[in-house]
Amino acid sequence: MKKEALAFALSGTFFGLLVGWIIGSQHGQPPVPVAPPTTQSEAAPGGATPPPFDAAQAADLERQATARPTDAAVRAMLGNLYFDGERYDQAVTWYEASLKLDPKAVEVSTDLAVAYYYTQQADRALAQLDHSLKLDSTHLKTLLNQGIIRAFGKQDLKGAAESWQRVVGIAPTSEEGRRAQQGLDGLKAAHASSPGVSGGIAQ
Repeated sequence: MKKEALAFALSGTFFGLLVGWIIGSQHGQPPVPVAPPTTQSEAAPGGATPPPFDAAQAADLERQATARPTDAAVRAMLGNLYFDGERYDQAVTWYEASLKLDPKAVEVSTDLAVAYYYTQQADRALAQLDHSLKLDSTHLKTLLNQGIIRAFGKQDLKGAAESWQRVVGIAPTSEEGRRAQQGLDGLKAAHASSPGVSGGIAQ
């Protein structure tokens, strides 16, 4: 899944920015603009019905997980399946189980951070992203997500700019680099129109 975006708008005092963001590991679905969720049931964009959930596939994977208690991959697959179905609490459970077996799986760690964000745990999400960056300090999706959550989960615009500048510095022509540059451009535009905006912009 391409973990969809936190296409955000910080409150009107600062700026309005609506951009589709890729977030997390890529597993097949295209990014879709969404608003920051307030509850799990409200996570679908525009109040839309969540995508269909394949209960039969989930049951089959859970049987495999039970039969293979040391298989981290099947637990990560379950996390992805529940995430795609916007069942974020269950996604968290399976990502955590996978990481207990394979704590160095950076993409699973980052996916877990995104699921934490969607369950209203911004601080926990950022701590998990810090863990991902200890595993791979140049992991683009982790850095992109860190900027997103800093900006829209913590209103830390300076910190967001720092994360996105790292993405652009590492891989400016990548999809992540392009998204990060859009974020930086949005912050600069907001700063220009509102010089007193909280958090500032790292140059």
